[in-house]
Amino acid sequence: MTKTKPARAVRRKRVFPEIQWSPEKKAQWQAEREAIYQRCKVTFDSLQPELIKTHYNWFIAVEPESGEYFIDRNQLTAAHIAHEKHPNAKLHVFRINETGVCGTI
Repeated sequence: MTKTKPARAVRRKRVFPEIQWSPEKKAQWQAEREAIYQRCKVTFDSLQPELIKTHYNWFIAVEPESGEYFIDRNQLTAAHIAHEKHPNAKLHVFRINETGVCGTI
């Protein structure tokens, strides 16, 4: 008679339990991201009307400190080009369309 293998118990725990963010740290991170978004949005809003005519549905990566922007058809390529020029900068990527986002929720 063959023996069956016991069912393995699935362990449902955090991958890195030592990394726990406090609610204050989460709120701080979200506030930083929102501040970066707002600074990049100013540049995007000024460029959107002229770029929407020639680069519709392309992506634009905006660096908030210098106001530089990088355009490409691929989202990852635009971000990669921006990170090559500004390696430690936090940036935001928009889609060049009426809303600046990809699709709707």
